[in-house]
Amino acid sequence: MYIPEEEVRSLLTWEALFPAIRQALIDFSAGPRANHIVDQPPRSILRSNHTTGPNNGWFAAMPVIYQDVMAVKTVTFFPGNANLGLHTHMAIIELLSRTTGQPLAIMDGRLITEMRTAAVSAVALDALVPRGARSLGILGSGVQARSHLAAFRLLRPDIADVRIWSRTPAHVEAFAAGTQIRATTIEEAASADVVLVATASPTPVLMGRWLKPDALVISVGAVGPTVRELDDETLHTSYIVAESRHAAERESGDIVLSNSSVQAEIGEILSDPASHPFPKKGRVLFKSVGMAIEDLVAAKLVWQARQSR
Repeated sequence: MYIPEEEVRSLLTWEALFPAIRQALIDFSAGPRANHIVDQPPRSILRSNHTTGPNNGWFAAMPVIYQDVMAVKTVTFFPGNANLGLHTHMAIIELLSRTTGQPLAIMDGRLITEMRTAAVSAVALDALVPRGARSLGILGSGVQARSHLAAFRLLRPDIADVRIWSRTPAHVEAFAAGTQIRATTIEEAASADVVLVATASPTPVLMGRWLKPDALVISVGAVGPTVRELDDETLHTSYIVAESRHAAERESGDIVLSNSSVQAEIGEILSDPASHPFPKKGRVLFKSVGMAIEDLVAAKLVWQARQSR
């Protein structure tokens, strides 16, 4: 059974994805104490080396076992595709039975990657920011910026002031057209209560000096130990939360190149905020690099929805 992106779009909903992602993050951080032990080895990443410089693409394999299924996602990231009218990220997910190894479905994973990334960030936002937050600054204007805004608005409709900046003014104009989103300077976008950084920049675009003392920064770009989108001040003045300590400290250039470390996993905070407190005052950074378990739970929802039809 192959499920193309158009069908994935009709089957996967935010309402189903949010609680599934939340539980998966809790179970991942619980380790052996979880009801469903997660077996998720580090992803394997190979550079295509078809060119040099920032357009050098990569290919990754992401296997995982969780609950009653197994999955593997193969994903590519080719920054140069933006100039060719192609998606920069593409993916395929295979879902298998845990008890028999039988393939259940193969599906396009591009939209799943887009939505599960935003769902993780939205769940983190809801856990880490009090209801008083009113403004959101977005750095970037690609698919992740759009999907994050959709997810944030569902979980936190109280955030009404949305500001956006991008290096490509035409993209910002298209993003903001017909909406109440304000195109603005990077400094004003970065001065919001919540700042989403979703860029493909290999060097820092967000400077800590622009941030509010109690801002929440959500960073989903710059995946790879040699690239980054945040400066040292942002890292060194923030309480750092990630999906996985090991993954972030291995795969995030923002963490590696600033000699920082992760202080808590979001699953720990979601499971028991009292035992894993984070500062109620002060700056918090949620750094997301993506995990295979997030792809698995989204793919399982797609497969279950298709079966129910």
